[in-house]
Amino acid sequence: MPAKNQDLHGSAPDKCESALLLVDVINPLGFPEAGQLLRFVPKMTRSILRLQERARKAGVPVIYVNDNFGRWRSDWRQQVEFCLKKECRGREMVVQLQPLERDYFILKPKHSGFYATTLETLLRYLGTRTLIITGIAGNFCVLFTANDAYMRDYELLVPADCVVSNTAAENQQALQLMKKFLKADIKPSPKIKLKGAATKSRRHS
Repeated sequence: MPAKNQDLHGSAPDKCESALLLVDVINPLGFPEAGQLLRFVPKMTRSILRLQERARKAGVPVIYVNDNFGRWRSDWRQQVEFCLKKECRGREMVVQLQPLERDYFILKPKHSGFYATTLETLLRYLGTRTLIITGIAGNFCVLFTANDAYMRDYELLVPADCVVSNTAAENQQALQLMKKFLKADIKPSPKIKLKGAATKSRRHS
């Protein structure tokens, strides 16, 4: 019998106890309620960017878990290219948070990052047990992804400064739900100690 593949044929060479998930940040913000979100997006973007830089430096895998926005023939590069167009309201966020070649990218068809995607398989090969979940929106896709992660026994961190919803009240409600029922740690990102640095990682950017 051939030996069990340990790294998805070289596509998941990192091994790390924790992983940083960026939910729906490659986003044109083209939906009707996006105007509400835009008030909070710049501050969230700066917080995620700082956490993302720390994660990459520490060797913690960065995983983009992104809606396909009904673009069934696209891949992640086309998603990024589309969102970088001048007419996209989410362009400035995407400029700052766009993925590097070393990062991982999962396209999801529905709210949860786990539903009908390869995220669970990827996390298993990475050896990840702790998820740091960030992104849009706190009371929808972040919440649904966190809920599915909790049911799979992942330890959860959802930094309050790295998640936004249409209103501050809705965001706070979602964070408190995740804290109470999903046992999520919602402390702000500067207080997160990144652990479980990768033992084997690609060094190119």
